[in-house]
Amino acid sequence: MTGRPRPSTISTKQERIAQLAQQMPETALTSLSHHIDLDWLQEAYRLTPKDKAPGVDGQTARDYEKDLQRNLLDLLDRAKSGRYFAPPVLRVHILKGSGTETRPIGMPTLEDKVLQRAVVMALEPIYEHDFVDDSYGFRPGRSAHQALEAIWKTTMSMGGAWIVELDIRKFFDELDRATLRELLHKRVRDGVILRLIGKWLNAGVMEDGVFQRTDRGTPQGGVISPLLANLYLHEALDSWFETDVRPRMRGRARLIRYADDAVLMFEHEADARRVLEVLPKRFERFGLRLHPEKTRLVAFHPSRQQRDDDEPPTHFDFLGFRHFWSRSRRNQPVVKRKTMSSRFSRAVRSIRDYCRWHRHEPLATQLAGLSQRLRGHYQYYGIPGNARALARFFEQVRRVWRYWLNRRSQQRHMPWKRFVLLLRHYCLPPPLLAPAYRRVAKP
Repeated sequence: MTGRPRPSTISTKQERIAQLAQQMPETALTSLSHHIDLDWLQEAYRLTPKDKAPGVDGQTARDYEKDLQRNLLDLLDRAKSGRYFAPPVLRVHILKGSGTETRPIGMPTLEDKVLQRAVVMALEPIYEHDFVDDSYGFRPGRSAHQALEAIWKTTMSMGGAWIVELDIRKFFDELDRATLRELLHKRVRDGVILRLIGKWLNAGVMEDGVFQRTDRGTPQGGVISPLLANLYLHEALDSWFETDVRPRMRGRARLIRYADDAVLMFEHEADARRVLEVLPKRFERFGLRLHPEKTRLVAFHPSRQQRDDDEPPTHFDFLGFRHFWSRSRRNQPVVKRKTMSSRFSRAVRSIRDYCRWHRHEPLATQLAGLSQRLRGHYQYYGIPGNARALARFFEQVRRVWRYWLNRRSQQRHMPWKRFVLLLRHYCLPPPLLAPAYRRVAKP
């Protein structure tokens, strides 16, 4: 490759798009694709992960980089001339929740990821101006930890709240494409961009060697899917809640959403019940359905204790954490969070599978793999108040590792005392707070 991506040039173009979107909030932008050039695609390629599984064409980043500039120029020409063919998404199923269910994920081709990333880079400046502040999923500069912190501050300031746990049934599979196109046309009228999005929506999936055409939903696993999902739920939920719901409430109310997961917090029970009653009708207008069992009302107050199964629950789950009321060291009511049991079990099961299939490799290699998984776990679940769950997970990892080291031969030769000595030389990383909270904790 003779040139290098120039992020400063890209950011300047994105700032121009953002300024236009801010100056014309009710107008659709008709000229966006001219910003997408070779430098733009090179930056999109730089931002694309290179270690993911290949799509239906089997092409890897190593193969693509052998003639990167020519490949990107050819991709750019096909995209703008309309000759680009969106290949089907390779679909696989992974375990979900406690491991009794699975959910599908898609694996687009490398070129698909790069081109989708380029389109997202052009659309993000527009919709970042439109989206509400309490939407945190898959947006630049926002994270799940920020969503969790917003929930903690809101429930603490209310001294308890009535929580509506929202669960949309198969959102990414049931999203109505005709409605999505209408929503896109409100802000984007660029023919190249809209044509590419239409091709991705109609690309279909390849599962077990069988091609399936789909008429609803977005291509899961695609870079473009989170942005389209945010756009859809912004119209279906976020803007409706801000403009129509909150002004009609007797007390304080707030919605926190991360992708298709959301919680609605209300100061008064009557407000929560009113909104919960109209939510199914609201989602029906957009072709969506709420899960009848997982969408529920939670009496989230420090004075309430659940004594009967018929009573409203007193805790709620969101983004992998269980939120509940407890007591601080000064005996004051405080909201605490701990790892959900289903997420904890799934993480331990992942460690068990790794140790099982890598038990014959050198100990240094196993240590590197386990350390990487432990640090990833700490980076997400290492929030204040969750130290006990982190310590439990660390102990489970040690026990699982010892168990599978003992299974390397027919004869067990790793008693616990010997394993403790081994850990002095092959030290697993101890539990730590996530980096964001470590920065906050500094004096």
